[in-house]
Amino acid sequence: MTPQDLVLTPTHLRFMGRRFACTIGHGGLTADKREGDGATPRGTHRIVGMLYRPDRIARPADWAVPIRPGDLWSDDPGDEDYNLMVRVPYPHSAESLRRPDPLYDLILITDWNWPRARRGHGSAIFIHQWRQPGAPTAGCIALSRSALRWIAPRIRHRTRLIIP
Repeated sequence: MTPQDLVLTPTHLRFMGRRFACTIGHGGLTADKREGDGATPRGTHRIVGMLYRPDRIARPADWAVPIRPGDLWSDDPGDEDYNLMVRVPYPHSAESLRRPDPLYDLILITDWNWPRARRGHGSAIFIHQWRQPGAPTAGCIALSRSALRWIAPRIRHRTRLIIP
């Protein structure tokens, strides 16, 4: 582990010598992730992307990609685009990335089950804004808006998310 790693502990997420309150999936932690289980997968995960809402926040890093109207994330294990970003029209199950609430105004994408997804082993694990302190996610890690905005521009190519 290095200071550049995001490390989940029982009480917070540690990064660059700071501690940030966070929440995880309502299914707790798991070593056997499955689609829809609500669990956060244990392991060491790379940060492979950053998405942001350009109509709501400034670009947080030069490599961040804007979320456009019609951007979705496929969560249909039966589709060839499972666990990939797709666009409307899309005939399979997918989650809208351009939400009316602020949860996905800024997203860090991990390499969980990506880029070659194993069907049924869970779609994207994001790091995103929480609904409110203590409110669990569907498996992602969630932080306050201010914490996420502090962390995002400091992410580097070598940054990993470590979930023991």
